[in-house]
Amino acid sequence: MVARLLIACALMAICVIIHAGGMTAALENLPPFVASAARSFWRGARLFIMVAIWIVMLHLFEISVWALVYFWRGAIEDVQTAFYFSAVTYTTTGYGDVLLPHDWRLAGGVEALTGILMCGWSTAFFFAIVSNFHEHRNRIED
Repeated sequence: MVARLLIACALMAICVIIHAGGMTAALENLPPFVASAARSFWRGARLFIMVAIWIVMLHLFEISVWALVYFWRGAIEDVQTAFYFSAVTYTTTGYGDVLLPHDWRLAGGVEALTGILMCGWSTAFFFAIVSNFHEHRNRIED
């Protein structure tokens, strides 16, 4: 059980690295888009859609990492079920129709906590983009 918990903590750390890399890449590339998006509704909508897609792709990548480890370590027998279980757990939907073996259950809890943390980080990032957008929009109106 302790070994599985260490694996889960390593996976959480990998998710933090993935998310940090994805957020950094977005921050480096978004400023010109935010400034131009503030000029029209459709540009703004396109910006928010692109940011949402980027964030969802980061989460799907993180879910994939968990799923592949579950499959690779034999906790779940097939890749498709591992992806499904990981997505349901990471998003804290938790249908309960697929369960991890007893010695892996704590790892599932760590995945859920990781998903909460990464979704919170994504929400804060999205809010920061929206705030920046409105700052640019207010400058245009003044």
